[in-house]
Amino acid sequence: MLESITIKNFKALKDVELILSNLTVIAGINNSGKSSLIQILLLIRQSFEQNTLAKDGLLLNGRFINIGNGRDALSIDAENDAFFVSLHWENKERLELEFACRNKSNLQPLKRIEPEKFNQANILFAPRIQYLAAQRTDSKDVFPVSDYDINTLHSLGNHGQYTAHFIAEYGAKPLKNSDLQHEKARSKTLLANIDAWLSEISPGVKVTANVIPEINQASLLYEFATSYGYTEKFRPVNVGFGLTYILPVVTAILASKPGDLIIIENPEAHLHPAGQSAIAALICLAAQSGVQLIIETHSDHFLNGVRVEVKNNKISPENVSLFYFSRDADSKEHAIEITQPFINADGKIDEWPKGFLDEWDNNLNKLLDF
Repeated sequence: MLESITIKNFKALKDVELILSNLTVIAGINNSGKSSLIQILLLIRQSFEQNTLAKDGLLLNGRFINIGNGRDALSIDAENDAFFVSLHWENKERLELEFACRNKSNLQPLKRIEPEKFNQANILFAPRIQYLAAQRTDSKDVFPVSDYDINTLHSLGNHGQYTAHFIAEYGAKPLKNSDLQHEKARSKTLLANIDAWLSEISPGVKVTANVIPEINQASLLYEFATSYGYTEKFRPVNVGFGLTYILPVVTAILASKPGDLIIIENPEAHLHPAGQSAIAALICLAAQSGVQLIIETHSDHFLNGVRVEVKNNKISPENVSLFYFSRDADSKEHAIEITQPFINADGKIDEWPKGFLDEWDNNLNKLLDF
């Protein structure tokens, strides 16, 4: 597991150090540096995949993410033209990287790497890493297929675009992590548990996924339970948008195994409050079982769902890290401040920084004229 990360001079992250956990939840106002933390991890991963990391440097545009050139990566108020990243794992392995900034280049030259030989089996470099961007695949009749992504990378794609293909290929196989099995799942298969967890969001939903070889595309269909059995099958465009949007999140988590790394932006998007809490429960279950998850969220319902899972002993408070990113508009520097509230065994949080998912309370106070 990745235990800590130190970043200097990368975008809004001028000098930060974060202690990570099985579940790391990042919240904050817009344009406060939350995405920059995720981006630096993805940049390191894609540079490793392209064999540039330890030899040539940091590749700013690639399979995971595109951020432009060096001038887009370097902090505005950087004291020198270089940025630095230090990673520490639970097995005491570490990796320190320093890159020179080249303003007009999408490859930032490597200045220093320590140690020169590092353990590539660590989680950021292992084959099983899944990133799901905030902008995920939308509802449509057919979806792309990719044998390389689902079979070699074990990936749904950055936008979840290969989810239908993945389910068609692996849906009938048992979960790799039995701790994630839903108590109401009709079997131990991936698809049965996808149906059960999705039913926490839309009761009685049943998913069917198939590959259509004639057009090299995959289809996705939904049915819904009634007192007389199941409805006819509906295409994604004819059901609620939220189901298809959350399907990659549920699938990625249920397909994971201990030791995997999953990074998800806004898993709560397009879900009603109870659905957001249900996703929090699934994420906590995975984290407690040994999957490492880094979650960016804007949802107080998601946060409160995590707190409930802690109180119900579904995840230990030591396995949860909370971070709030903020920025002072009156500061002379374009830099961010990071606060780390701590959660106890009762699900209570020791401090609530202003703006930390507190708008519900703010509006309630206004309604009550406090």
